[in-house]
This record gives sequence, C-alpha cells and structure tokens, in this order.
Amino acid sequence: MRYLQSPIAVFCAFLTVLPSVSFGQQSDQKSREDQALQLDRQPQHWYSMFTNRYDPKIVPQINTANSSRLDQLMRGGRLYLSLQDAIALALENNIDIEVQRYGYLIADQNLKGAQAGGGAGNVSTSVSSGALNANGGATTTNGAGGGGGNVNVAPGTSIPSLDPVLSGQIGWAHNTTPQNNTITTGTTSAINTNKVANFSISQGFLTGTNASLGYNNTNSEQNAYLNNYNPTTNSNLDLQVTQHLLQGFGLAINTRNIRVAKNNLQVTDLTFQQQVISTVANVINLYWNLVSYVESVDVANQSLAYSTKLYEDNQKQVQIGTLAPVEVTRAYAEVKSDQQTLITAQTNVLQQETILKNALSRNGVASPTIADAHVVPTDKIQVPDKEPVRLIQDLTDTALQHRPDLAQTRIQLDNSKINLTGTRAALLPTLDLVADTRNSALSGTVNTLPNGQGLVPVHTTDPFFLGGYGNVLGQLFGRNFPTYSVTAQLNIPLRNRAAQANMAVAQLQLRQSELQLTKSISQVRVDVTNATVALDQARARHDAALETVNLEEQLLDAEKKKLDAGTSTTFMVIQVQRDLANAQLAEVQALTAYGLAQVQLDQAVGTVLDSNHVMIDEAKSGKVSRPANPVPDLPANGAAGAARQIR
Repeated sequence: MRYLQSPIAVFCAFLTVLPSVSFGQQSDQKSREDQALQLDRQPQHWYSMFTNRYDPKIVPQINTANSSRLDQLMRGGRLYLSLQDAIALALENNIDIEVQRYGYLIADQNLKGAQAGGGAGNVSTSVSSGALNANGGATTTNGAGGGGGNVNVAPGTSIPSLDPVLSGQIGWAHNTTPQNNTITTGTTSAINTNKVANFSISQGFLTGTNASLGYNNTNSEQNAYLNNYNPTTNSNLDLQVTQHLLQGFGLAINTRNIRVAKNNLQVTDLTFQQQVISTVANVINLYWNLVSYVESVDVANQSLAYSTKLYEDNQKQVQIGTLAPVEVTRAYAEVKSDQQTLITAQTNVLQQETILKNALSRNGVASPTIADAHVVPTDKIQVPDKEPVRLIQDLTDTALQHRPDLAQTRIQLDNSKINLTGTRAALLPTLDLVADTRNSALSGTVNTLPNGQGLVPVHTTDPFFLGGYGNVLGQLFGRNFPTYSVTAQLNIPLRNRAAQANMAVAQLQLRQSELQLTKSISQVRVDVTNATVALDQARARHDAALETVNLEEQLLDAEKKKLDAGTSTTFMVIQVQRDLANAQLAEVQALTAYGLAQVQLDQAVGTVLDSNHVMIDEAKSGKVSRPANPVPDLPANGAAGAARQIR
C-alpha cells in the first residue's frame, strides 16, 4: 500500500480544487423546495457531509388529521356550516387536493433528474371530479380539454450525464507465465507482481461535450534480470475531450429535457389549480343540494301539517254528523302519503350530509364525532333582483385566459415542439471530434536480480528514471513525455429509416396536439354558451315557480273557506294541498338549479376561485387565513329545525 498512498493523495488534492458544476440551478431548486412540500432528510452525522449525496430523501407519512376549523364549527353535536366555511374546510382537508400537493414534489424531483442529464419524467394531469349527490347524480364538472393523461417525452438524441462521475480501481495481481525464448527474457518463466491504482473523473456538458480526466498508476516487480529497472512505477495523466459536431450538438438539443421538466412544473401548478376549482365547485354543489334537501324536508313537514290538520278537522265533523266517515279515511290516506314523502326527504338529507362531511374531512366518517355530527347549513341561495348583463363573447375571452385546462394544453403543445428538436437531431450523422492529451512517467530502482550464473548484470541506466514516486510526479507535471492526438469519428446511417419514422411520428403527434387545442377552444365556447343559457333558464324557472307558489297558497286559502262554508269537499282541499306542496318543492328545486347553474357558469369561465374568494396560495399550503364564522349558541330555526325533525 505504500506505493498507493502518494497517488491517492495527489488525486484527492486534485478533487478539492475541481470546481463544482451547478449551471446556476441550486438557487432555483432551493426556492422551489421552500414553496413546495418538503422531503425529510436522514438524521445528520459527522460523516453526513460525505454521504448525504447517497442517502435517500424520505417521504413523510400522510397526514390524516383534520384542521382545527372543523372543531371550531361544532356545537352540540351539530356542524354549523356557511358556504365559505365549507370551502375553507375543503381547502384544508380534502383528500383530492392533498393528493395533488404531492405533484409538486414529483415535478421538482423530475426537474432535478433532468438537470443531471436524465429524462423529464411524467407528471399526472388527472383531476378528480368529486363525490356524487345523495340522489345518485354526479356533480357538475366542465370540460378539461387536454387535462387528462400524462405529459410524455418524445424520443430523440441522448443527453450526456451532467453529474460528474468518479471511478476508481485499486488492485493487486501476481502472474507467472512460462516463456519460450530465454534470450529476450532471460528466464524460463516470467513472474510479475502488479499493484494498480487508477482513478478517473468524467462529466458531460450541455454543449454536447464529454470530458474525462484519468490518473493511472502501475507498480511492477518482475523476475527479469535483463530489465534495467526493477521494480518500476508507470503513471500517466490523461485528459480526453469528445465534442459532438452534428448529432447531439448544441444547447437547444441537450437542454430540452430541462425545459420540458420546467414546463411540467407549470403543468403541475395548473393541475393543482384545476383540482381546486373542481373541488370547490363540487363542494358548492353538495352544499346547495343539502340546502335543497333540508328545505324539501320543510316542505314535506308543512304538507304533513296541512294533511294532519285536515284529518283532525274531518274527525271532528264526523263526530258531530256534518261529514261522511269516508272523508276521514281519505284524509288519513293523505297523512300517510305525506309521511312517506317526509321520510324520503329526511333520508336524502342524511345521505347528503355524509357525502359532504366526507368531502370536508381527511378521514371521512371514520371519526365517530364527524359521523354523528348533523350538518346545519347557514346560507341560502340568493337570487338577485336583476340579472347582470353578460356578453357571451366577453365571457368566452375571459375563459380562454383563465381556464387552466387550456393552459395545460398549450404547455403540452410547447413540450411537443421542444422534443421535436431532439427527434430532428437524431436524423443527422454522428460526427465527433476527440482530442486527447497525455503525460507519462516512469521511475524505479536499478535492477539487482542475478542471472542464471548468480551474477548481477551491468545495466545501462539513466539517472533521470531513478527514484521514487516523487520522481513520477515530477515527470507528470513537468510534462517530460507528452502525447497529443486529435481524431474525427464519423458514422453515417445509409438508410436511416428508424430516425425518419420517429420524426414523422413526432410531427403527427404535434398535429394531434394542435387539433386538440383547437377542439378545446371550441369546447370552451360551447361550455360558456350552454352555461349562460342554463343560468337564464334557471332564473326564469325560479321566477315562474315563485309565482306558482303564491297562486297555490291563494287557492288553498279559498278552498278551505269554501269547505268551511260547505261548498267544497275534502278531496278538493287535499288536491289543492298537493298542488301547493308540489309548487313549493318546484320552487326549492328551481332555486337549487339557479345556484348550480351559477357554479356551472363560473366553471365554464374559469372564475370559480375568484367568485368564492379562494386564494391559490392558501390552497397550496392547506391553511386558510380567514377565521371560521361564529357558531350560534342555540340551534337556529329553519335548517336546524329540519335537522332536529330528521332525528
């Protein structure tokens, strides 16, 4: 090992002065890591400065604890929810949003891999559409043109490894080889003991350059008495640089994966934004449907109260002999029918509560506290006295600027164009310029082995080669024995069909992406138009339903007066009561349809977050700064009363 200590020491000294290659990326990576979820590191030890590059980063365990906002809104076994609190709970606890937060870590690690010369990786652009309503219908979602699937990297020229690689070889060997010519060797068997210490460091560069610096040492001790020196040390310091001149040449070719990976960071950001939009819209739909079901319970209770009152009045009239007994039976049948309607309405509320609580918590109804809590919505859908003027062209222009799915499609189109440069470069022949410079050295001691007669031959030696390893270093860095070479290597494919096919496929896929973008833009116009029409129709439906309720209330009052005067029948009163209940239910449904249509329009235009005061940075962090709304000390009437009746 004494022969290896000096070369190892010299090579380590060389590594300490070798400049690190960062390409100005460390500060960008630090900034991204500060903004995204953090990966845990291994515990630090005294040797961590040497081993941290080879330790895995640990992904922290998932967080299944709900935010404190959920407890703040609980009172007496009830969860009092305003629409804004429901949205805030979704931003803090919704699992679909939490899943998308990991996309930032994936995209960031893909970028680091690309900066090391690897591929750009894939990022998911899939978005969950949310839960279903209690009645089995899916919540409204608008087209995500180009939003599904993955961003793939097209084939092309290979990219050099941008991380330096240190290689080393330390060995010992003993060889015994029989000889057939003793004149040149002086012995019938050659015995050679070699000690090897070879090191090299290599790295690729974005210009299409590969550089390798090798430091090789061999110490040999032989039984050949004819050698002038024994033992000897042979060393060389070799620098080889290879530059691609055609295929693989240039920054545009070799930075394409880095540019695609950076674009994928934007894709991840847009996917997260799209998931937040989808989740917020879904929560709003679930909330308004719960309000609708609760109000349906109120309508059913009111109908049951009407039919019960009529049944009791008929019983009294039968007892005094002013009404036929069959009318009591008829009224009792109506009571039972209204009870069935009430049970159905109460069931819808219970199911909708479960679905909404699952969307607003990380562990759903697995927690007994959440499972047993009764949701009390404190907001109602507000219909403005007059609809604002909406120009479809203006709404479409806003959608084209704000829809994240369109921005994703545009970025994927840009990625296809970037990858096309690498595919096109693969059509070129391979022409490499290889430059090599080497310094060699030899040092040893005078051979003192005796010949066959036991005599030590007289060797003609040069004092320049006599010495230890210090003499080797002097020759290497004094460049006493330099070697230079320049070589051009050319490789021309004679048919090149594979590269041409890849280029054609890449162009065809690019055209597909361009058509997909055109289709997405057209779909946006359709979404905006349909959403505007749906909102106008919902407004007209609500106005008509409200007027119908007013008329039915007047008819019921008149029919009751006629019954008291003896000019009507119980059947007619029951019929008018049914008509009023149906009208009230139609009003509730029309009001809900208006609220859902408003959400649909916001989704189509891409303004869901702005309309509901959602900050995307708060969604990323999972912490909403706005405090929870105050919870009433006592259950309120209306929705809370309906909740009590359900139980």
